[in-house]
Amino acid sequence: MFRALRHRNFQLFFAGQLISLIGTWMQTLAQSWLVYRLTKSAALLGSVGFAAQIPVLFLGPVAGIVADRHRRHRIVIATQTAMMLQALLIAALTLAKIITVEEIFVLAFLLGVCNAYDIPARQSFLVEMVGQDDLMNAIALNSSMFNSARIIGPAVAGIMVAALGEGMCFLLNGISFIAVIAGLLLMRIENEPVDRKGRGKMQQLREGLHYVYKNPGLRSLLLLLGVVSLSGMSYMILMPIFADQILHQGARGLGWLMTAAGFGALMAALWLARRKQVLGLDRVVAWATASFGVSLILFGFSKDFWLSCVLLVPAGFAVMVQMAATNTLVQSIVTDSMRGRIMGFYTMMFLGIAPFGSLIAGFLAQRFSAPLAVKLGGVACVVCALIFNSQLRSLKIDEQLTISIPEASSDALS
Repeated sequence: MFRALRHRNFQLFFAGQLISLIGTWMQTLAQSWLVYRLTKSAALLGSVGFAAQIPVLFLGPVAGIVADRHRRHRIVIATQTAMMLQALLIAALTLAKIITVEEIFVLAFLLGVCNAYDIPARQSFLVEMVGQDDLMNAIALNSSMFNSARIIGPAVAGIMVAALGEGMCFLLNGISFIAVIAGLLLMRIENEPVDRKGRGKMQQLREGLHYVYKNPGLRSLLLLLGVVSLSGMSYMILMPIFADQILHQGARGLGWLMTAAGFGALMAALWLARRKQVLGLDRVVAWATASFGVSLILFGFSKDFWLSCVLLVPAGFAVMVQMAATNTLVQSIVTDSMRGRIMGFYTMMFLGIAPFGSLIAGFLAQRFSAPLAVKLGGVACVVCALIFNSQLRSLKIDEQLTISIPEASSDALS
């Protein structure tokens, strides 16, 4: 389960990211609650989510080119430093009690710009830390780390917001980045691939688009990921409304709801970490997407707080399996020379499409109700999962994996 941790660089990355991500999840919850406390508006909650993620839609492909043209290790150091400064700035404004909704929008947008460049470089950098043989395990452990923080961060933030206010969560997040930056600086990186063949950025972008277009399996995986981000993941934006208006539990209840989803996602990541077989993950993606949709529909009907927490566990499990399995399949299919660009497209579909889902969900929640918005998103996930499953034979994803994975990695698949 932990075989990727035999690599020193990944050990440093894992330890630093775990600390930093706890702070990130604390800031995520605190920012949502701050916006809700200041405005009591579902539409503005969705709009802040839009501002935080829309940069990824436009910058994701460009960031993928940057990840192929420059050293990914240095890119990640730069983006993590920028995110630390953003957290410290929003902390200072909040603790001084002069923060405004407009400033939250601007800072959320700047964080989105950082994420647009950080995610393709960081995801592409995983293979440089562990090699192809341990890539699937590294992705799963990376997801487990993300969701361990997702359990701890919101639970702590819910208590801290109620007791000390949102500003302390932002401050602790800023401090937590010291751990990941220190780990990155301590790494020893050798022979990191850099594409410097003199081609222009537009030509490299066209090459990436052509690569996706000519690969129907890759194209379908990315499209399904986009659908889930658009229709399903917006339920996270509406959590403050569920916690306050529907379940009547306040900030602490919001922490528990986020923690429940994180617990399910952590279980999914650990399950994937135990899996050695890459072949067959396409079918796993299909059932996970459908299960996520069903869980959202049931959650939308719940009026009981603890039942809602229970229903978010399978929702978190299913969506993490879908996204981590898609990440593994995409990185197993692509060549190293295209990895940054394709992960840029992955980031665009994973986060860049989500802002429109946030706006749609916020509008539906404001015009009708938050439960209806969540249930409609669940229905869309189920329908698209069934369509994807019906096309699996023609997509021939397993055949591409058999060709693309080197013989040296055969032990990892057996």
